[in-house]
Amino acid sequence: MTNTRRARLRTLGDVEQLVMEYIWSHRSATAEAVREGLTSRRPMKDSTVRTVLRRLEEKGYLTHGVEGRTYVYRARVPRTSVAARAVHSIIERFCGGSLEQLLVGMVEADVLDRKELEELAWKIARAKERRA
Repeated sequence: MTNTRRARLRTLGDVEQLVMEYIWSHRSATAEAVREGLTSRRPMKDSTVRTVLRRLEEKGYLTHGVEGRTYVYRARVPRTSVAARAVHSIIERFCGGSLEQLLVGMVEADVLDRKELEELAWKIARAKERRA
């Protein structure tokens, strides 16, 4: 996927996120499998699931193949890429593009515990050593 394609991916709505989580965890799925798999969390009509899958495909998150007469959907974008883009968006919107501001804010808001801070500091030190 090209950088241009990545830039065009639109954000996910709540239902779209649920569907993507299901597909990421199952590698591929039919509309019926998605509907059944999400029934306990979010009951949906078959037509709703198909509409969400179609929209996700239009947005570039999914692709499909045909097995017999059934569409089988697969993620086109890895979960980690979507997460990274979401974080990048947060940094741009709330931190003026500064990763440092985001990390400082997380420290000040006690989002990271002592162990996580120590591990982060260790990783930063290692990265500095490798680049020196």
